[in-house]
Amino acid sequence: MSKLSFMGLALLLLALVVGTAAQELPDLGGRVITVAVENAYIPFNYIDEETGEAVGWDYDALAEICARLNCVPEFIEVGWDGMIVAVSNGEYDMAADGITITEERAEIVDFSIGYVDLAQRIMVRIDEERFSNAEELAAGDYLVGSQPGTTNYFTAAELVGEERIVPYETFPVAVQALIAGDVDAVIMDDVAGQGYVGVNADKVKLFEEALTSEQLGFIFPKGSDLVEPFNLALESMAADGTLEAINNKWLAPKVEIELPDLGGRVITVAVENAYIPFNYIDEETGEAVGWDYDALAEICARLNCVPEFIEVGWDGMIVAVSNGEYDMAADGITITEERAEIVDFSIGYVDLAQRIMVRIDEERFSNAEELAAGDYLVGSQPGTTNYFTAAELVGEERIVPYETFPVAVQALIAGDVDAVIMDDVAGQGYVGVNADKVKLFEEALTSEQLGFIFPKGSDLVEPFNLALESMAADGTLEAINNKWLA
Repeated sequence: MSKLSFMGLALLLLALVVGTAAQELPDLGGRVITVAVENAYIPFNYIDEETGEAVGWDYDALAEICARLNCVPEFIEVGWDGMIVAVSNGEYDMAADGITITEERAEIVDFSIGYVDLAQRIMVRIDEERFSNAEELAAGDYLVGSQPGTTNYFTAAELVGEERIVPYETFPVAVQALIAGDVDAVIMDDVAGQGYVGVNADKVKLFEEALTSEQLGFIFPKGSDLVEPFNLALESMAADGTLEAINNKWLAPKVEIELPDLGGRVITVAVENAYIPFNYIDEETGEAVGWDYDALAEICARLNCVPEFIEVGWDGMIVAVSNGEYDMAADGITITEERAEIVDFSIGYVDLAQRIMVRIDEERFSNAEELAAGDYLVGSQPGTTNYFTAAELVGEERIVPYETFPVAVQALIAGDVDAVIMDDVAGQGYVGVNADKVKLFEEALTSEQLGFIFPKGSDLVEPFNLALESMAADGTLEAINNKWLA
């Protein structure tokens, strides 16, 4: 791990790390965009029976896109059978309905870039034992329900022939026909299928086998001036993790994890408050912020606990936690066997690599092997895994120790050392503010995970692991990682 303590440099570094994915987006001036949807295609768009509100992936995604482009989505309920032609004719500005990108459709409408990859799978009743895969379904005389005009219908026709397809106006009707025994299977998009299984888990199931692999996109009339802005918005959402979060909310399989209630317990958390982007003091607000603060707030919201952050120097942090002085530490700590002898680790919450930083004009060596073969000096911070990696690579006699990594980087720029080994995330930040002075080699020296640490035998390890698992399952962990570490 690397430590950042020069706050002026650090804040600029953070802005660049977080801002590298930002793109300049056009301003649509509050334009109203008419969006055709079925409101019958779980989980993309449907009416929530409890609230009567229209919800789904399309609603969340369009809200986010229009927030970025300054537009207003106006959703209009349209039947699937005429939707693509209606958009082609300019009756609507676009359609958002989980539409598979195909060459045939692209002849009459323009597609956005794909926003999700999916597969088609076979849904059957929960007790189906007559066939267990596509080949056995095709070999029998079983009936398949589908919605005409969908790629699912075309896949079903290729598999069993049109004479064995029973058409239904919408997929909810097809699924109910399957449950009632009117058909023997329904072929549908994987994510939609998982949604139907979620509300009918005791009645239907999906076969694991994927029949196709394809992408979904929005459609627009040919030549629409909305295609480029929407593509830019989708790209920016993919870059900052928002698209992944929306996909995880609506399209990922739902994993129910029962979390314990810690009864409002106060958890003392050791941090440096000097390790961007994990924890640091924001100079403008004076507030402590970073990955650790967001992650612990979310974890304690799920477990009913209160994190109490305590500023602790890195050099004594692990031993202090081992001695029970703090309930845990959150400081971007690499999981190692040696550390695990005196503390317990949580499951890993992020994977990272260590890389070599050199001056921008470095030509004497271009990889780790050449660095090790020469008599070059390497700067590092004692007690970090970066230091241990440097020692393994060049020997301790060729390491110049520095109290913090900002000092090591300045020593590299000044020519006092020839390289610095550091975590990839921090390294990219330093390159961002010193692009004319330093660079990173592509080669990854290590692949490792970061985790929280606790005193040996702590009763917090299992609850924190469950909370992290639930955050990974619903996309929250990915969103926090993308906010601070991407």
